[in-house]
Amino acid sequence: MRTLLKVSCVIAVLAVFVATAMPQPKALPADDDRAVVIVFKDGHQQAFRLADIARIEFTTPTPAATAASRAHFLGVWRVGKGGGVPGTFLIKLKPDGVAEKTYGSSHGTWTVVNGEARCSWEDGWTDVIRKSGGQWEKAAWAPGRSLEAEPTDVAKAEYTESN
Repeated sequence: MRTLLKVSCVIAVLAVFVATAMPQPKALPADDDRAVVIVFKDGHQQAFRLADIARIEFTTPTPAATAASRAHFLGVWRVGKGGGVPGTFLIKLKPDGVAEKTYGSSHGTWTVVNGEARCSWEDGWTDVIRKSGGQWEKAAWAPGRSLEAEPTDVAKAEYTESN
């Protein structure tokens, strides 16, 4: 009987220890219900207000982060004119899907498709900013030309500043 009592006490103490050692979810402050909470392997947590976060980057690719995300393309890109025309121009990609450029038709829209930023311009041209090897490039298709066809021209693209 004494042994059974000792074993029961040890089990009760272990149960209390395990219950208190398990990480408990933290409640967010009432005035800050929009946050990201990171739970570390050791169980401690840290919350970040969404308003304070500009970008989340992963050093190793994960399935959700392998394709370039929309946030990656936001901002100003310096791209070559291509087609044998010397010089560069700027393309600005805005968070609301609006695209602006300093050469040709200045207004358009953009979206991310298969890890590429596709810009459709009011004059019918389509520009795609994409990774090619270890560098970024801008490929352009003339009005009426299918994106399945070879691009009309290809030039270097360089990210210059965030939006």
